[in-house]
Amino acid sequence: MDHIENDDKYQGLTVNKGVVSPPTVNPYLKKNLRAKKSLYSANEYVEGILKGDITMLSQAVTLIESTLPEHYSLAQEVIEKVLPYSGNSVRIGITGVPGAGKSTSIDSFGMHLMKQNKKLAVLAIDPSSERSKGSILGDKTRMERLAVQKNVFVRPSPSAGSLGGVARKTRETIVLCEAAGFDTVFVETVGVGQSETAVHSMVDFFLLIQLSGTGDELQGIKRGIMEMADGIVINKADGSNIDKAQLAAAQFRNALHLFPPTESGWVPKVKTYSGYFDLGIKEIFDMIDEYFSFVKETGFFEFKRQQQSKYWMYQTIDEKIREHFYENEEIKQLLQEKERLVLDSKLSSFVAAKEVLKVYYNK
Repeated sequence: MDHIENDDKYQGLTVNKGVVSPPTVNPYLKKNLRAKKSLYSANEYVEGILKGDITMLSQAVTLIESTLPEHYSLAQEVIEKVLPYSGNSVRIGITGVPGAGKSTSIDSFGMHLMKQNKKLAVLAIDPSSERSKGSILGDKTRMERLAVQKNVFVRPSPSAGSLGGVARKTRETIVLCEAAGFDTVFVETVGVGQSETAVHSMVDFFLLIQLSGTGDELQGIKRGIMEMADGIVINKADGSNIDKAQLAAAQFRNALHLFPPTESGWVPKVKTYSGYFDLGIKEIFDMIDEYFSFVKETGFFEFKRQQQSKYWMYQTIDEKIREHFYENEEIKQLLQEKERLVLDSKLSSFVAAKEVLKVYYNK
């Protein structure tokens, strides 16, 4: 564009042409994003997973977590094809009260396994994410050493969905990780409550992390969690806290004697350690190795795996029936009508439910 200031009568004053500003967004970004979003075939995913390709494994896990129908069918095909290559790992569930140091402990446990040239997958179940819709594993930053190891795969739980859905996807992720060559899988419960039951239903060994020096050591501990535990470990047994940790361990051992015998016949053990200073880690894994030797000798290991497979078959059926029911458009509308009648006390909850189900079953 010519400027009037460049006219001869304005000698001595010049205005240069402006420089075109570069785009604020990388022009190749859209192209790259589109390339990344393209789906591979089931065989390509399977081939990548069996080669131990972490990128392909991550993308396959993302498929599992997706709610899109086309992704679901592709994910199930991938799982079906890698299933014969799974089942060869040691699955360890890790839970504990908030602040017990689960992430620091996993960091220590994982580094212990790295010295033995193991391949470790760390998965997490976080039922609280249903409310926040956010991702967990801010605690990934507390696994400072583990997060940079090449033989480690750390994956947070899906960022939304019911506990049952999150748990099922985590179990499917275990199958993929095993097929990718990971010989040890940690499943961490990030939330509290029912998530412990979900984790227990997909692991071989259930480890409960506790603290000492918090007053009554057994207060607030659910009996159900204690009964599920195959091993209890008292964290932060270091410095001036060692005596308190030993006392807490004695209290837990006494408490365990009050429970009925475990289904496996294994007597849960109580150990003390320090996740921060890497003290007592070997003793914990000696206990875990002893447990696996015991249950494999008695046949309980295989029995438990079979029971878990059956459990997840029925869980998946329940989940799919619920989805089919609540996603039906006619049922959605009918539920709103019946809900209004129930709230206005014109219809009882039980009659309303019966009428809705009658419509559903007659479809």
